[in-house]
Amino acid sequence: MNITAQMVKELRDKTGAGMMDAKKALVEADGDMDKASEILRQKGIASADKKMGRIAAEGRVESYVDANGGAMIEVNCETDFVAKNDEFKELAKGLAENVEVQKPADVDALLGLTCAHCGKVIADALKEKIASIGEKITVRRFVRYEGNVATYIHNGKIGVLLHTDVKNDELANDLCLHIASCAPQFVSRDEIPQSVIDEETRIEMGKEDLQKKPEAIRGKIVEGRINKLMAERCLLDQGFVKDPNQTVAQLIEGKMKVLGFTRYELGEGLEKRQDNFAEEVMSQLGA
Repeated sequence: MNITAQMVKELRDKTGAGMMDAKKALVEADGDMDKASEILRQKGIASADKKMGRIAAEGRVESYVDANGGAMIEVNCETDFVAKNDEFKELAKGLAENVEVQKPADVDALLGLTCAHCGKVIADALKEKIASIGEKITVRRFVRYEGNVATYIHNGKIGVLLHTDVKNDELANDLCLHIASCAPQFVSRDEIPQSVIDEETRIEMGKEDLQKKPEAIRGKIVEGRINKLMAERCLLDQGFVKDPNQTVAQLIEGKMKVLGFTRYELGEGLEKRQDNFAEEVMSQLGA
């Protein structure tokens, strides 16, 4: 039977399934709309796609390191309950491994790869997980470094991936803990864009406590404040978390160079789901 675009649209509107999934179901059902809907429900595809409109700001940060380098990924879901589920944890860890092993360029490329473990296209495997777990699941972002890599994941909420010039497990682990705790934004002052310095300078110059001071004095005060502020954002200038009297630069001098790092904090910048538990219970009771 010829499957028309109108038939595909009708099934999509009815089930919320994606275009290709709807077309495949109609072909399998020989154009029978009800049977095609049943096929989609059996596969969990219809319910999975309907869930994709929900807010997913919970989840996990996971990482994977091997002899060639390492990767870190943030995978989001809707609730903390699901994020703590072993099935979801294994999903996030497996995705991190696929990033490291297969080296995709971006999230879309990752979803189009064949999973190294299950042999399925990752996007399809993800839909199956959505159907079985019952929540929207998305891959938000990932990062990968080649060479000497160390990592630290704190309760799945904060993750650090560190790239260094030499392998020194003890020192690298200390640096990962420091980055997780102190949240530097740059390795050194050299990495800070001039636009960031200019913006912070403008803000400091406009603060009320400086307005009555002579312009020359204001400039010197602001310069000192900016130097302090920028130092707080740079890994090498920060006081080491285990010994604040020693900077990170002093800690690693002659032992290691930091080539780069990434720190993920779960859900940062995402809209959080705001649930009213009482209303949710009442809705489930049909009130």
